[in-house]
Amino acid sequence: MTRYSLSLVLALTLVALAMPAHAQQGGVKRIPPAGKAIPEDERKALTADKDSLGKEIETLQKSLKGKLHEHIPDVQIFYNAVHYALVYDEFFNVKETATARKFLKEGHERIKLLKKGLAPWTTATGLVVRGYVSKIDNSVQPYGLVVPASYKADGERRHRLDLWYHGRGETLNEISFLNGRMTSAGEFTPPDTIVLHLYGRYCNANHFAGEIDTLEAMDHVKANYRIDDNRILVRGFSMGGASTWNFAVHYTDLWAAAAPGAGFSESPQFLKLQTNKLPEYERKLLHMYDCIDWSANLSQLPVVAYSGENDGQKQAADIMAKAMAKEGLKLTHIIGPKTGHSYEKGAKVEINKLIDAHAAKGRDPLPKKIRFVTYTLRYPKMFWVHVDGLGQHWEEARVEAEIVENDTIKVATKNVTALTLNMPAGLCPFEPKKFPKVQIDGQTLEGFAVQSDRSWISSYRKRENGWSLNMAPVPDQGKRPYLQGPIDDAFMDHFIMIRPTGKAFNDKVGDWTKKEMAHAIEHWRLQFRGEALQKNDNDVTDEDIASCNLVLWGDPGSNKLLARIMKLGKLPLQWNADKMVFAGKEYAGANHSIAMIFPNPLNPKKYVVLNSGFTFREFDYLNNARQIPKLPDWAVLDVSVPSDARRPAGIVAGGFFDERWEVRK
Repeated sequence: MTRYSLSLVLALTLVALAMPAHAQQGGVKRIPPAGKAIPEDERKALTADKDSLGKEIETLQKSLKGKLHEHIPDVQIFYNAVHYALVYDEFFNVKETATARKFLKEGHERIKLLKKGLAPWTTATGLVVRGYVSKIDNSVQPYGLVVPASYKADGERRHRLDLWYHGRGETLNEISFLNGRMTSAGEFTPPDTIVLHLYGRYCNANHFAGEIDTLEAMDHVKANYRIDDNRILVRGFSMGGASTWNFAVHYTDLWAAAAPGAGFSESPQFLKLQTNKLPEYERKLLHMYDCIDWSANLSQLPVVAYSGENDGQKQAADIMAKAMAKEGLKLTHIIGPKTGHSYEKGAKVEINKLIDAHAAKGRDPLPKKIRFVTYTLRYPKMFWVHVDGLGQHWEEARVEAEIVENDTIKVATKNVTALTLNMPAGLCPFEPKKFPKVQIDGQTLEGFAVQSDRSWISSYRKRENGWSLNMAPVPDQGKRPYLQGPIDDAFMDHFIMIRPTGKAFNDKVGDWTKKEMAHAIEHWRLQFRGEALQKNDNDVTDEDIASCNLVLWGDPGSNKLLARIMKLGKLPLQWNADKMVFAGKEYAGANHSIAMIFPNPLNPKKYVVLNSGFTFREFDYLNNARQIPKLPDWAVLDVSVPSDARRPAGIVAGGFFDERWEVRK
């Protein structure tokens, strides 16, 4: 069975159909909304044609080999678009049935071509839609391209790549997205440039799995088209402007320039939140996507922001300008006169002139001076500076590093306990066999030798007596890049939901577990447009443990895998029918559960999560600035308090593990 087998999709659909229908909760409107009814004869015809295409895809998966097999997702995107709309009643416009017929026809046509050993859309210019298999849930995700006429599939020249983030669209199902990408080139089409239009897994401001969509789609494009790594730019408007700010500050070293339009760049002031009323852990978690906190990173990136003069979302660039000014940076902010929430014609000309100039210059792959701010090891690097350990997560960490004369690098740090300086092959400015000197916080150390290919890497660790040269980036256990929490982090990589097959210690907790697991699976598909992979607790394999974050539902009585892990004694948790003990406190077993993320004791390179899906809920779907982490590393839950549009249950306590994954004293 291939990773994107139709059998798997159909099996998961049957599971989904058995779940409760997504409904309005607590007065919060449904997002995405309910679909429009379509004529029954049309539904039957589409279903028959869709099923026919599905069978052809299954046959093709078994027969195609090599590169041609890699193009099956380019067919699957059409099947999925129609399949989801039919199964989940997501035709949001009656005209979409005609588009569905067009998609099925296109899918059959691509099948015929693949059978002949052809895939002409992979070398075509103009508007092209394609798909890739996501590592997160094995789903096939779509994207659109604008390929310039100057692109030659058999040529040698590498091209500029612009990423475009779309605006908010509550009815932006796969049919609507793909149709737009097959009929419109979009807002900006720079000459001699490939434009990548990202779906971003629907309407989440490219947060979490939507964020990983950018990295995976871009990697797929780079594997199939000749892209100049030093001329990749990020652009977007409205919600897409917010996405652009996010990628500008968190993945600064990937881009030649950024051009955010409107949107939002942080949550508290945009939403007028009373942050003093939030739990401390929620205030800390605001740092993840509040771009103003990361503005120092824009020292390495040209930014051309745009706002309409009369647009309320001008606030996004205005507040970023203030934050950047505190770092000694001046934001280039183009304002469309007498314009609301749209691009003004003259402003577009000015934006393009500036952005094209930055694109022509390109990214410097090895800047001599680095300024880097981070709050979490989810975002650990800036060019040749890699942060491997923090003094404390969700507090500001800084590194300022500079290559100076005499084979010396000067580094100043704040809230950093481990770092690696890594200069790729051909880029190190020092001569081979030299041992560069590194001055860290006033302490002079020697690095390892520069290699013959002009690469250089040295890691350093801060201990009580100061910094020292290390043989490896992370010498001991603890929070480290991409294994640092919070709970939502587990859903940014490959994960499986693990169903309990036994009887819960207590019926109330068992009933809550079933309801919350169903909610997590249903809303993963609704908000992140994939089918959450699922297994029973007694079917988990060694390969699953080695390759996946495991999301365990239930308690040690109901979930056999959780019971197995608990016996190892490495989770900071005790749990039986009478009580649950966590962080030195006892909670009645009859009505308490826990949501938690922790390195899996069976494989510390991956997470184990207890009783949680992604942590924002229905209320947060109403505004993308709310789609941020709502729970920290752990939360004790009182399941006698009903779930609602904001919380899975009553939250008795919540917090973060320390940097060694231990309960904070």
